[in-house]
Amino acid sequence: MYSICRVNEHSGKFHRYLPFLFLFVFGAAFFGCATVPGTGRTQLMLVSEQEEIALGDQAYQQVLSQDKVKISQDPQVNAMVNRIGSRIAAVAGKPEYQWQFTVIQDDKTANAFALPGGKVAVYTGILPYTKDESGLAFVMAHEIAHAIARHGGERMSQQLLVQLGQQGLQVAIANRSPQAVQAINTGYGLASTVGVILPFSRKQEYEADELGIVLMAKAGYDPNAAPAFFERMLSKSDKQSPPAFLSTHPADQDRIRKLKELVPQAMRYYRKQ
Repeated sequence: MYSICRVNEHSGKFHRYLPFLFLFVFGAAFFGCATVPGTGRTQLMLVSEQEEIALGDQAYQQVLSQDKVKISQDPQVNAMVNRIGSRIAAVAGKPEYQWQFTVIQDDKTANAFALPGGKVAVYTGILPYTKDESGLAFVMAHEIAHAIARHGGERMSQQLLVQLGQQGLQVAIANRSPQAVQAINTGYGLASTVGVILPFSRKQEYEADELGIVLMAKAGYDPNAAPAFFERMLSKSDKQSPPAFLSTHPADQDRIRKLKELVPQAMRYYRKQ
């Protein structure tokens, strides 16, 4: 009888939170919607673009101020990155961004990133894979697409909802044993990560590919360089990729196939400069 009363007691506490949970979720869905420019996809957005830009600038300065980060002094590479970046920025539709392009000297890191507000960095380790200016243009356009599509703010908004669900779960399971609570929390974390966060990240990657290949075409770079870049990266890579369903990035072969399907559409915007 005691255990039944305890369950009822905590169930009553949980039910008192339900109106607030429903109100928050409904309000987020109704008032927190935005539309991705270029694809028209509706996205959940609970943070302002100004907040994103401020966080992006802060993160950019933190990365560049690290002792291990060395800024490249190669005039040719810097000129190429700035040239590509300026051409993409001119067609990105974000005149309010304070664009900045930096080359990080790190031949072991094959990466690049763009942050809200137009802060872009390219690691020299990506250059053997990009091969030429058109290959690098796709990489930079893809990263810039993440920024202008506000994927960072979307992920932050999603995390806010996940945290809300976690708090509601804690109220609901307050009467369980510590072992049961740990097991339920582990299950919740796995389900929310594998079932929501990671698959959604893959959707963002595909969307950045779709937007990026159009951006590079508008900037005067041949869209055929996009799938060719991934084919080179796949052929040169000696690292075993994680299973696609556990990866934040789509499987390479799937990505190459979809990019090839996007080339004809992107070619309509291509004008060689």
